[in-house]
Amino acid sequence: MGGMIDMLVRLYDLPDAADAYHEVAAAGVTLRRARAFERHSVVAFAREHFSAKWVSEIEVALSRQPVTCFIATREQQILGFACYETTQRGFFGPTGVAESARGMGLGKALLFKALEALHELGYAYAIIGGVGPREFYAKACGAIEIPGSDPGIYRDLLP
Repeated sequence: MGGMIDMLVRLYDLPDAADAYHEVAAAGVTLRRARAFERHSVVAFAREHFSAKWVSEIEVALSRQPVTCFIATREQQILGFACYETTQRGFFGPTGVAESARGMGLGKALLFKALEALHELGYAYAIIGGVGPREFYAKACGAIEIPGSDPGIYRDLLP
């Protein structure tokens, strides 16, 4: 098992996301872009549940216009997020769902929101950088591994 490989997604051939969106809506979850004035809330969520590097990427996503970070919320609580065009153009990620909210399909629904946004920008393909759960992406959106992409852009990482 290697390290963190990049994966490629065909944006012109995405599966229909209607069922994924319906599933999360039925659970009372809202999917939407984060808003600039919510930056502190999204950053706090990422810091609590994930990593400092992801906080940095979220800050970039929340400084873009339009914002390149989608969030899943319920009862004014953030349950998960998905960013795109943060570290590199055309890249998906980072993305994460709170442990307490896993198994509801939020990761998949957020993935589709971001991939659809990349497609609307005019990309034919998206790159999912430094993938951990390869099988998830292969199954969810037909992503394929890019040969020779480990470590890809993630070289000489600062702590």
